[in-house]
Amino acid sequence: MITRVRASLAAGVQGLALALTALIGSVLLFSLTLVSITLIAIGIGIFTTPPLLSLVRAHANRRRLLAAQWSGVRIPSAYRPVGPTARGTLAGQVERCVRMLKDPATRRDMQWLFSDITAGAAVAVVAPALWLEGLFGLLLAAGLWKPIVEAGGTYWYSFVPVKSDGTAMLAAVLGVGWMVLALYVNPLLVRSHFRIAAASLTPGREELEQRIDRLTATRHDAVDTSAAELRRIERDLHDGAQARLVAMGMNLSTIEALVEKDPAQAKTLIAAARASSAEALTELRDLVRGIHPPVLAERGLGDAVRALALRLPVACEVDVEMTGRVEAPVESAAYFAVSEALTNAVKHGGGDRIWVDISHGGGSLRIAVTDNGGGGASIGSGSGLSGVERRLGTFDGVLAVSSPAGGPTMVTMEIPCASS
Repeated sequence: MITRVRASLAAGVQGLALALTALIGSVLLFSLTLVSITLIAIGIGIFTTPPLLSLVRAHANRRRLLAAQWSGVRIPSAYRPVGPTARGTLAGQVERCVRMLKDPATRRDMQWLFSDITAGAAVAVVAPALWLEGLFGLLLAAGLWKPIVEAGGTYWYSFVPVKSDGTAMLAAVLGVGWMVLALYVNPLLVRSHFRIAAASLTPGREELEQRIDRLTATRHDAVDTSAAELRRIERDLHDGAQARLVAMGMNLSTIEALVEKDPAQAKTLIAAARASSAEALTELRDLVRGIHPPVLAERGLGDAVRALALRLPVACEVDVEMTGRVEAPVESAAYFAVSEALTNAVKHGGGDRIWVDISHGGGSLRIAVTDNGGGGASIGSGSGLSGVERRLGTFDGVLAVSSPAGGPTMVTMEIPCASS
């Protein structure tokens, strides 16, 4: 029963937050976006519509995240990539605006905003209303009915006319009934809110086909990347450890010939062979660590990222909320994605502190890498973050970067996966 009460109270708070977000955020974005689209005819909307649609997408993605975290409802996302444009030019701005308006997901976002400020808000607000109405009934029985009745006559509490102690007690009984009802329906109300959102935001057949095309492209990139990685490993082995081992074998052959004739020279060569073997071992360990770090295989993603953080030249805090482990390929992709994000933060961020948050919930692994640097990071052609995006795309994962001028920079990654 205590668990049910906690879940109902939590759902009441969630419903209140969702209702306020809908009645403030969704109403504001819906109104501004409609006005901006209307102003395209006179040219102003060309500049205001893309940033507003970006805010709408961020708002929708936030609701997707809450749906997975609070109710286990997964709402897929299928936005078309905006692609590179000639920034700072009118043609580039027009191209960006047209691409975003042609995206079917934009129409779905606008439909969701409308449903969010109507049915979505109405369903969400019932959850806190049941608890508040129940508490108000108890307050009426505690004596609050007297000043209310004295000021305005008979007070109708739902369908109970409150005008005396007896009717106030009936209001209290009804209030208890509202709270008992809240125990059972509040989580369902929050889930229903997210189901309403899913009805508008879930991609149709066309978006799913585009998603398949994207997965096909990212898998091709993964194959090319794997082939390049194998060539790098072969080159490193040939030029590094293999060459040292060959030299060490030659030294041992020379030592064998000199051990009786020139012991002093043989000792010198033995020392050189020992040094070569140590260097070869170090290079092999570094190579293996680059392929799959032992700590990742033995202790999982959280400890592997903590080990990465300890080697950074700036302070780094790692917060891990995972009850199990995800699949090995996902762990490996996430580890190297975090490694690349940390490297970028150290090399280009210019900050003195980094935070890494890792969690798993709602069927997805979520990672956020934040630094207090100067900002300005972006996913561009040839950048390290572009490689991270391709790596995550192989697993149908997504990468989002928030890096305004002046900072901070937050790199967020999400990979759909199960935890064992």
